Amino acid sequence: MITGLYEAHLPVRSLAVSIPFYERLGLTFARWQGEHTAFLWIEQGKSWLGLWEGEQVNLPYHASIRHIAFTTTYEQLRHAADWLRSMQIEPVIFPGQATGDPVVRPDQGNASIYFDDPDGNSLELMANIEVPAPLRQMTSLLTIEEWEAKLRTM
Repeated sequence: MITGLYEAHLPVRSLAVSIPFYERLGLTFARWQGEHTAFLWIEQGKSWLGLWEGEQVNLPYHASIRHIAFTTTYEQLRHAADWLRSMQIEPVIFPGQATGDPVVRPDQGNASIYFDDPDGNSLELMANIEVPAPLRQMTSLLTIEEWEAKLRTM
């Protein structure tokens, strides 16, 4: 019955600031905008993001209400930190990390990088990865460099 995700929504302070931010990330304005709401295509005709101006933007951050992960490829993810920085967007640095480079979660079979929008909503670029059987139980958060080094030793 369920074949994908059609829409997700985030609270924002200003559509005038948020729409151009998300367009820089590659989303396309969906030509539908109300007084305090706008929609941008994540994938044209397939999924979109609703931006809502309002007091909800003042809610403290929690992943259950102010987080979205966008799909990307592993190869694109490898270059995501530089891509974000080229737009003056600083990736989130996890505790124990020296940089905001992408991280790999072998036990989940994915890799990602986090960053914030202008209103502090948490955004993530995420790619599925193939994990060799001996590494599938590894719960450590690895940098892409650490992950690729482990793969080379197999």
